[in-house]
Amino acid sequence: MTNPARAAAHPVDALFLERWSTRAFDATPIPQADLDSVFEAARWAPSAFNHQPWRFLYLHRDDPAWDEYLDLLVPFNRDWAQRASVLIFILSDRLIDRSGGESQTSYSHSFDAGAAWAMLALQATRLGYHAHGLTGVDFDAARAALRVPERFRIEAAVAVGRRGDPSLLPDSLREREQPSGRKPIGELVFAGRYPIIP
Repeated sequence: MTNPARAAAHPVDALFLERWSTRAFDATPIPQADLDSVFEAARWAPSAFNHQPWRFLYLHRDDPAWDEYLDLLVPFNRDWAQRASVLIFILSDRLIDRSGGESQTSYSHSFDAGAAWAMLALQATRLGYHAHGLTGVDFDAARAALRVPERFRIEAAVAVGRRGDPSLLPDSLREREQPSGRKPIGELVFAGRYPIIP
């Protein structure tokens, strides 16, 4: 059945409409080869000066430290993300190292890491998985627990896995467990200057 909220107003590849952020995961393992393909897609994202500021820290759910990873999420997200197959933390390097040992601040590190996240999410979709990005994270605890150097910003966490039975979710989330729509282009895209809105 087609979801009218996922109908494109202009021609795009179906992959863009197929990608959505489920919260119902089935807890089945992801083969490392599939996860490597997801990271390989992210590796090819564009970045300023080809700096590639993104870094990914991840664990499979069968890792002994899984609960420690989960505990870095806020309780709301921990409740549903616990059934994901993999948890990923996305970092971005705030500095660009130049020749001569000098570093300069990167203006676009977050933007570039976002491009890598998009590639990751689309490749996960192509392989039959769902990738749900989230910022409901205890960022201070994550920095300490994951030993993230100060020059890196923790951008977000990502839960990845196959879609599970929505009945496992609380009622409030079960009702929302469907692909969402998007604002029309006319509310997002403007030729020339930003419009004056009365």
